[in-house]
Amino acid sequence: MSDVEILPELKEIIGSLLFAAKKPLTAKEIRKALIGTGENYGGPYEQFTSLKENEILEAIEGLKEELSKNATGLHVADVAHGFRLQNNVACGPWVRTMLDKDRTTKLSKPALETLAIVAYRQPVLRSEIESVRGVSVDSILRNLVELQLVKVVGRSELPGRPWMFGTTQRFLEHFGLKSLDDMPGMDELKRREMEAGEGEKTLQTNSFPAIEKELEGQAETPTTEGDDNEPG
Repeated sequence: MSDVEILPELKEIIGSLLFAAKKPLTAKEIRKALIGTGENYGGPYEQFTSLKENEILEAIEGLKEELSKNATGLHVADVAHGFRLQNNVACGPWVRTMLDKDRTTKLSKPALETLAIVAYRQPVLRSEIESVRGVSVDSILRNLVELQLVKVVGRSELPGRPWMFGTTQRFLEHFGLKSLDDMPGMDELKRREMEAGEGEKTLQTNSFPAIEKELEGQAETPTTEGDDNEPG
């Protein structure tokens, strides 16, 4: 029997896919890769083509347990509605040194404050951000867009049709969030907004429970990808 016929376990295959991927992968995307490989190579490779997404999710859980048990310095994180293989936080200093990323690890406090407002209030106008912060955010907002953490999501119906901003998939990936519902303090913010009523549209600064500090801490979690465009 040749080495090619001795196929790896499903969790090994998934680990390789997560390692090679440039973004978090969903169970659906992993299944597509398994089916495509079976179609391209045939023979024993076809055994993985009939797997369901729930079986893939079970294999991912097995991979998580194995990585943790063997102290590999890696783990599978649930981020941006998918899964990503990344280094453990404790290993971050060595990874950042190797990638020479310490200079760009942290966003400035004004940038974090602006990003927090966008994340919580999206879609949000630039004027609304400036109303909360009390200063112009032109340069900061432009920088966040360049870092692919913020994007234009549409136009307002207000006179002049000003641009509206929201966070990106990259935002979720960078801060290790599975979805926006995982934002620190999101439940508290939703509760305050409900109490304020539909007529209250102005958000006070104290509605953000030290969010910039919490985001700053999360931003220090590096990934194994080493993308030079990633802020952190």
